[in-house]
Amino acid sequence: MTERVRIDIKDYVAEVAMTRADKMNAMDPAMFAALAEAGESLKARKDVRAVVLYGEGDHFCAGLDTNSFSQMITGIDKVRKDMRNPPDGEAANVFQKPCYVWQELQVPVIAALQGVVYGGGAQLALAADFRFAASDIRFSIMEGKWGIVPDLGFTQNLFKLVRADQAKDLIMTARILDAAETAKMGLVTRLCDAPLTEARAFAAELAGRSPDAVQGAKRLVEKTWAAAPGEGLRLEGEIQAQIIGYPNQIEAVMANIQKRKPNFS
Repeated sequence: MTERVRIDIKDYVAEVAMTRADKMNAMDPAMFAALAEAGESLKARKDVRAVVLYGEGDHFCAGLDTNSFSQMITGIDKVRKDMRNPPDGEAANVFQKPCYVWQELQVPVIAALQGVVYGGGAQLALAADFRFAASDIRFSIMEGKWGIVPDLGFTQNLFKLVRADQAKDLIMTARILDAAETAKMGLVTRLCDAPLTEARAFAAELAGRSPDAVQGAKRLVEKTWAAAPGEGLRLEGEIQAQIIGYPNQIEAVMANIQKRKPNFS
């Protein structure tokens, strides 16, 4: 994992950095494996309440390393088999896992974007709960340029952000969006001069709140976004019942009343 991805944890925030700056953090097999392993390693950690995901250097991620295409073609039968058959107990196949794993985390994930955000890099960014982007970003769901469709889990999140015709436009044309159009479409949460700095500050803010409430909010939105009205109401009550009256919720109330910093467990 350290060859492609580095994890630093401090004050309940995990920073996950792609460290292949000389290749614009392009995704080769080692990067795929490292991202999946990094996400999995954070799932059970009680000392992580928020995650910041970013790429070292001038770019977030250029997508699939083109040198990997020849490897895929050489072993195309196995590639097709792996695409059709996720590992036992997994919803995502081995190619989708490096992006989908960030949606599986209970804690919020903030992606700090700069430079190119192409192909698999765009799908990785979309897997985050929040996307803070620099004014120089260039965003593209670029798979169509290479004669394929996006297949790293974009169906789990793009539909929440754009209309169906906009999604088809992005996928079929593989066109490159500048920061202004990316923001106008709603593909990023905010544009900022220093996305990594702002992502860190936002993660620290979330890490200082009740982890039960923050994680409950993520579950609530994810589970109810496309749910039927009655199911959404049921989930509101169910998730609230898992939080209200428990120690962290009581601590939030007491800290507010006593005008002090809360100490959550």
